[in-house]
Amino acid sequence: MHTHQNESAFDVIVVGGSYAGLSAAMQLARARRRVLVIDAGRRRNRHADRSHGFLTQDGAEAAAIAAQGRAQLRAYPNVAWANETAVAARIDGDGFDVALPDGGTVRGRRLILATGVADTLPAVDGLEERWGTSVFHCPYCHGYELDEGAIGVLAAGEASLHQALMLPDWGQVTLLLNGAFEPRQDQLAALARRGVAVERTPVARIEGRADVVLQDGRRLPLAGLFVATRTHIASPLAGQLGCALETGPMGPYVATDAQKASSVPGVFCCGDLARPAGNVALAVADGALAGIAAHRSLIPELAVLA
Repeated sequence: MHTHQNESAFDVIVVGGSYAGLSAAMQLARARRRVLVIDAGRRRNRHADRSHGFLTQDGAEAAAIAAQGRAQLRAYPNVAWANETAVAARIDGDGFDVALPDGGTVRGRRLILATGVADTLPAVDGLEERWGTSVFHCPYCHGYELDEGAIGVLAAGEASLHQALMLPDWGQVTLLLNGAFEPRQDQLAALARRGVAVERTPVARIEGRADVVLQDGRRLPLAGLFVATRTHIASPLAGQLGCALETGPMGPYVATDAQKASSVPGVFCCGDLARPAGNVALAVADGALAGIAAHRSLIPELAVLA
């Protein structure tokens, strides 16, 4: 999109066209509002081939779910799409200006941010290239396919305890402390009750599918490896607008109310950007909430119901 839009062009601009953004835009499209979706095409789960646990789409290709949603949304004549990165956003009077890389700006009366988060993995040789194929963070998304095999949890901090205590429902678990932290006695007892082995020898590298090679030369063959990533907000827009943040176990996220409104009037946030952890189903639900709330906020007469 290289043209400047007129000042009243869009009722709502949705930044981020993955599952949450698509869901938000769909509600607004069906409310016959003028919507612009700005999307750079970098879904958080782009490294995963299959998506699991999303009703009617269990086992479908993750990219295919997004592509189908995109095609259905773009069939609405009141929806515009920009394959761009939104580089800046600012409040301007009773609306918002969003800057695009070519120097152009677009204007919307409301703004929905669905820009997601980016994952930072521990610095272990061989880990990053297996992310999404044999190294995971969500057992509900990937645990069942490991067929109750040997599972590793690579500690990145105390949040990894949560993974280690959950994952025995999916297989035989080894918690690889890797110097990240030392569990307390009560935590060790809980791990023992769940049948989790604790390995203190540091990890040298990951080989094969998800084989862990320890620094003493031992090799632990695994069906899959889980790691609690650190996350950071992928886009600067929420920060530029002054949206209040909260800190979760994995990293910061935007604080919202039950209708996905941020602390900045007229700005709604949804998906992984606005929750401590999530998945496709939760992103779609969050997006629907944000889209409906943004639409209702455009109808001032609804205030008489408050």
